[in-house]
Formats: sequence, structure tokens, C-alpha cells
Amino acid sequence: MKQTMICPVPHRILATAVAALAVVSAFADLNGSYILPQDHAAIAYSTAPVTDRVAAIQAQLRTGKLKLKYDDRHGYLEPLLKALNIPIASQVLVFSKTSFQAPRISPRTARALYFSSDVYVGWVPGGDVVEIAAMDPRQGVIFYTMDQDAAAKPRIDRRDECLQCHASGGTLGVPGLIVRSVFVERSGMPLFNAGGFVTDHRSPLAERWGGWYVTGTHGAARHMGNVFAQDRDHPDRLDRESGANAASLKDRIDTANYLAPSSDIVALMVLEHQTRMLNLLTRVGWETRLALADQQAINRALGEPADTLGDSTRRRIDNAVEELVKYLLFAEEAPLESPIAGAADFAAAFQSQGPRDRQGRSLRDLDMTTRMFRHPCSYLIYSEAFDSLPPAALDRIYHRLHEILTGADRSATYKRLTSADRKAVLEILLDTKRTLPAEWRN
Repeated sequence: MKQTMICPVPHRILATAVAALAVVSAFADLNGSYILPQDHAAIAYSTAPVTDRVAAIQAQLRTGKLKLKYDDRHGYLEPLLKALNIPIASQVLVFSKTSFQAPRISPRTARALYFSSDVYVGWVPGGDVVEIAAMDPRQGVIFYTMDQDAAAKPRIDRRDECLQCHASGGTLGVPGLIVRSVFVERSGMPLFNAGGFVTDHRSPLAERWGGWYVTGTHGAARHMGNVFAQDRDHPDRLDRESGANAASLKDRIDTANYLAPSSDIVALMVLEHQTRMLNLLTRVGWETRLALADQQAINRALGEPADTLGDSTRRRIDNAVEELVKYLLFAEEAPLESPIAGAADFAAAFQSQGPRDRQGRSLRDLDMTTRMFRHPCSYLIYSEAFDSLPPAALDRIYHRLHEILTGADRSATYKRLTSADRKAVLEILLDTKRTLPAEWRN
């Protein structure tokens, strides 16, 4: 006689649990293609209020409180950067046709990018719009454009259609930013059939900056910047030597068309670090909110207390957090083969932002000899996006950081962190991060 098993848990709860396990599996590979649901009630990406800095500028322009002066050559670019407190020295130039303004981009008319730790501005000579991306503390990256026509009240409009490219496996499945390195023809057309790389601080220099201009010195190390694919059948055979250690771009581009004459190598490296770090912050925030929403549905169905957290929910949050902590502490950073030096003005502007501990140390202190930073912990730990993570995620992050920095965790994952590194980062955070939990103070 066939036996029938009666499950005491409703089918819809089982479905929720299965979905939770699927998300855990998907998150195990953050470079995969799993896209988190933007329209879920716990996320509401397109409809929830945003508080990023561009939204504030947008409101000021609408009411006339903020006025921007138009320039015939650069449109609203320079006053917009000033209003957003983005240094001109952050300028980097990309000549591959890899944005929606591709028809206007070429090696002679490169797209300029300017950035701070939470806002990114793109501009192309003769372009119809300025492209803007801003990190909202809760929702992740929000995309905007600003018309380049002179107007009494210039407009900034939100552009969720940018998610067609900016919500993918390359952005960790959430609305985010990406730095791509591709093989490029002399026209600026990328040879996508040749492949390419999504780059961040884990990437060796040999894979970086295909389709980008790069100024600065990097010794014997070689990258893909400043050069073109000569042979379609063998696009990877680049003349890397001709693009190495470029002090100037004057023989490659009319630098007078831009606000700065450079595409700084250190700025490029900082940009790469930030993109994945911000995407991870968004991913952890969204993943935690989705996990807690699923848990609340289970609790209601089973009559459990509202604050009950099941093992699967904890695992979802812990798995997400572990990826963030690993990147936050530069556990997989690609070592530098040679010292790197860029323009002094970008390095000075970047390092001046602090905060500094009582010994004068900062997480923004650059090293650029064997690694990017002197103290291996991302300065984005001070960002509003970090502080706005759900408490369940923040508590776990702080606990894991404390275990690693005090030496309680000596696992192979963090073997590159010396005792001196751990001690310095711990001391800096104790002096400068005001929201540390009691576990740290004790």
C-alpha cells in the first residue's frame, strides 16, 4: 500500500523556503547572472524614495534654489562637478564605445568620467547629456541624465532604462557600476568576440584598462591601456609596450577639450575598487532585506514571534556578508609588480578626506608600492551606504571584522593580513568609527 506523507507546513511556506535556498546557491558565485528582484516589496527600487546627493541637487534645480552656469564647450559639466564636490583631478578617459553615447565616443573624443566616493559623472565632447550615477544609501546606484542644452532651469531626470546594462552578473545582480577592460579597434569599437574583463582590485594589471587612456608610471608592469588591437584574428596580441608609463596624452588626444589633461592611473585603481565595493554593499543590503521578508512570511504562517530568525535566513545573510568582508579587507588583492605613481593632485585630494586617528593614520593613505593602501581596509566603511545596511547585516559584519582583526580568525582566506596590518586597522577603526558595537570597545 502506498503511503502518503502529510506535511505540517503549508505549500506556500515550502515554496518560500525553496526560493531562499535558491538565493543562497546563487549568491555563492557573485559573478554569476542571478539578478535580485527589483520590484519585490522589500526592495521597490523604482518606486521607493531616494536620498542620494543627486536627488537633492535635482530638487534644488527644480525650485531654482541652485543655478548652474552654462559653458559653450563643456555645457553644465564644471558647475555640476562643483555642486557635487567631485574633484576635476579624478578625471579618467575611456575611448571604447561601451556606453549609450557610443556614436560620439572614439579614441579622439574619449568619454570623461569624474567621481567621488558616491557620485559618478560621465561626459562626452558634443554629447546631448551628462550621465550621472549616484549611490543611494538604501537602494544602491540610481541613474540620471542632465540635458546639455542651455536652459533657465536645467533638468536632471532619473533613467531606470540604464539598468539594461547596469543590473547584471557583472554588477552582482543589483543596480550598480562596472569597469570593463576590452580589446578595442582603432575606431574605438570593442571586439566582444575576443572576450574581456570586469576589473577591480583583485585583477592583475595585465587584464586592466583595455579601451581606456592611462597616465602615470607603473615600472615593469604592463596593462592594456592606451593601445589598440592590430589583428582581428589575434586581438590579444597588443603592443603593450607602446602604452606603458605614459606621462602625457598629448600625442593621443586633444587634451584641451577636457577639464584635465590626464587619465590618472591611481584614480583608475580607486574607481575600480569602489565599483565592486559599492555593488557588494547594495547586494548585501538587498539580500538581507529579502531574507528577512521571507522569514517574516514564514513566521506569520507558523505563528512564530516576529523576530525569529531561522538557520536558512542566517545563512543567507552570513554568506552575503562574508563576500563583503573579504573584499573590504583586500583579502584577494592582486599584488603590484612595481611601484605606481599618478598625478599628485588626485592623490592629495583623495587622501585629504580622512578621517584620521590620533596617530594621523587614515584608511585613505595610499601605498602603491606592493598594494593599493597602506592599511588594508576599505575607506568605504565610513560611507552612508555602509551605515545604512540592515542591522542584521551590520552586526554580522562587525563581528566578523572583530574576529579577523583581533586574530581570532587566522584562516587561510586572510593570511595576507599581517599582525601589524590587523593591529593598525583595528586601532584606526577604534579611533574613527563611532558606531562600533560594544564587542569592539571591550
